[in-house]
Amino acid sequence: MRLIKNPEERRNEILDAAEILFVTKGYTKATVMDILQACNIAKGTFYYYFQSKEEVMNAIVMRFILSGEASARHVVSDPKLNAHDKIFRIMMAQNQPDGRKHDLIEQLHSVHNVEMHQKSLVETVIRLSPILAEVVEQGIQEGYFIHLTQRNPSNSCLYRHNFCWIEASFNGRRKNSKKG
Repeated sequence: MRLIKNPEERRNEILDAAEILFVTKGYTKATVMDILQACNIAKGTFYYYFQSKEEVMNAIVMRFILSGEASARHVVSDPKLNAHDKIFRIMMAQNQPDGRKHDLIEQLHSVHNVEMHQKSLVETVIRLSPILAEVVEQGIQEGYFIHLTQRNPSNSCLYRHNFCWIEASFNGRRKNSKKG
């Protein structure tokens, strides 16, 4: 008997199964047929949602990117955090993938997946840039950063000082997070 599911639920089921296959078998070795078998669906059902295995991989990557974007937006919306802390938290959240994301990133680093990896980097930059720009603007208002149009010899020194202070803070926090 055919099981009818909500389209979004079915789509996510295909993505979840494909993600597991891409990580366990490797993206290049996993086939559409493997995905069909893992989901117990017909070929037509797969092609209703996706045109190719590459499109599935793209959708999986986009889920992670959108999750990172949502996480960054959540950090930015916290009025209690200053710009320095916001940037730190956004960067740390992007660089601390869970096990699934880590395994998928390993697949993206494969020579066979260079194009998909490049697309994911570009999409991440496109989505995070406006969020980070908002934080930098807040940092300028708070005095953590100096707008380049305000640069003069004395501001240049201050700019370098702020940059070194931020870099030292990141390094210090990185060392502390390894201890704890």
